[in-house]
Amino acid sequence: MYPRFCMPPRRRSAFLALALASVMALSSTLMSLAATLVQISSDPFTNTTSEHKTQVEPDTYSFGNTVVAAFQSGRFYDGGASDIGWATSTDGGVTWTHGFLPGITTITGDGPFDRVSDPAVAYDAKHNVWIISSLALLNGSARRAAHGTHAGPGSSGVISLEGDEEAGPNGVAVLASRSTDGGLTWGNPVTIFNAGPTGFIDKNWTVCDDTPTSPFYGNCYTEFDDFNDGDRVKMTTSTDGGLTWSPPQNTANNATGLGGQPVVQPNGTVIVPLSDAFEFQILAFKSTNGGASWSATTRVSLISHHSVAGPMRSGPLPSAEIDGAGKVYVVWSDCRFRPGCTANDIVMSTSTNGTTWSSPARIPIAPTSSNADFFIPGLGVDKATSGSSAHLGLTFYGYPNANCTASTCQLEVGFIASTNGGSTWGKATKLAGPMNVNWIANTSQGRMVGDYISTSFTASGKAVPAFAVATAPTGGGTCDVGSLNCNEATFSVVGGLPLQ
Repeated sequence: MYPRFCMPPRRRSAFLALALASVMALSSTLMSLAATLVQISSDPFTNTTSEHKTQVEPDTYSFGNTVVAAFQSGRFYDGGASDIGWATSTDGGVTWTHGFLPGITTITGDGPFDRVSDPAVAYDAKHNVWIISSLALLNGSARRAAHGTHAGPGSSGVISLEGDEEAGPNGVAVLASRSTDGGLTWGNPVTIFNAGPTGFIDKNWTVCDDTPTSPFYGNCYTEFDDFNDGDRVKMTTSTDGGLTWSPPQNTANNATGLGGQPVVQPNGTVIVPLSDAFEFQILAFKSTNGGASWSATTRVSLISHHSVAGPMRSGPLPSAEIDGAGKVYVVWSDCRFRPGCTANDIVMSTSTNGTTWSSPARIPIAPTSSNADFFIPGLGVDKATSGSSAHLGLTFYGYPNANCTASTCQLEVGFIASTNGGSTWGKATKLAGPMNVNWIANTSQGRMVGDYISTSFTASGKAVPAFAVATAPTGGGTCDVGSLNCNEATFSVVGGLPLQ
């Protein structure tokens, strides 16, 4: 969900050898997988203020063979959704139960907020609680009625990921919806942090410490940023299964940023990779005392990013995961390995301590001579593996040809895996597509499948992804505000993907 700075946009001809070579780099690589897709949810809402039927931005988490996914349902053009949908599999992604979180929005009839966004899934093994954190939004009119006009830092230059300070909607609270029956039913949310009607917070993410030998076993941590404070990064901690949360804390250097994804090492150290407030660099910070305090940020890497055509809502936000020994893996879209920064690869950096990071390595989805463009990565790491035998699964979106337009861009979903910690990678395969970008939800920052997607591993060692797939709107045309004819839903792969 982010209004980030906007970069200017960037079919192939069957008769041009050069263009065909570009397409083959993606198309031939992503057409070999015999996988059965399963639709795990669809948008049931009909309010005329958002786009239906649309679902975007899935996150997943797994524990054993249970996988829980959460996603926006009924996306608004200027931020947020009608509600957060959920889907749960207790058999490793073979079958799914699904529904929608209660008690959040007025659109569902039982909540106080106008919209909701940014679902993130976590599991607290100590307390046997599944948690979906989300960002609750109020429209500008509702906020002004409550507290009058509030002038915010609209010209500060930092990136606001959801909303507009005056017109709204703005993020006013981070919520935690809890399930105590394995993700099959969900209660009304508790509040992680309430910024009030004039607040402007964004991009929450939650993780729990699930290692029984950790001194902080059962702690859960939520990160978000405060746009009213220059995108100041905030961290809050729960020790009771997400029922109550500590007051937010800054990092030691009062860092700004967004899109943080905390992970927890087996010794209890929490490491939080994130983007800076301008999406110019990937940073990281950590806590070694159960969230009592947080270190200053260190730089993981500078970012070089090619503006994705479409226009597609996409940027270099990180996707972070951790292996069984505590090694952290961070991926993002980056053009540094392409001559002239003409398209993006997915690159990866790793760390064992959250302070010292490896130089970014290119994940070889296609040759550097290709014009294929890759973006919006969702990384999964099998926590039953580690080090030089760590199993990594990466789901991503891509275009066969970066130099496309709204009428010619062909969006595809791909997957690639490594069984040796990323030293080498197997052949990239296609899961879905091609899709016309005008079939997917329209937002103020371009067409949207999500600011992030997700991959999680089950106890059987298979990778279960979640991603948005669209088909042509019913009756034709494009997906847009007020439409009930869009066909963008959340999909996975039946039983997950074995690593090759």
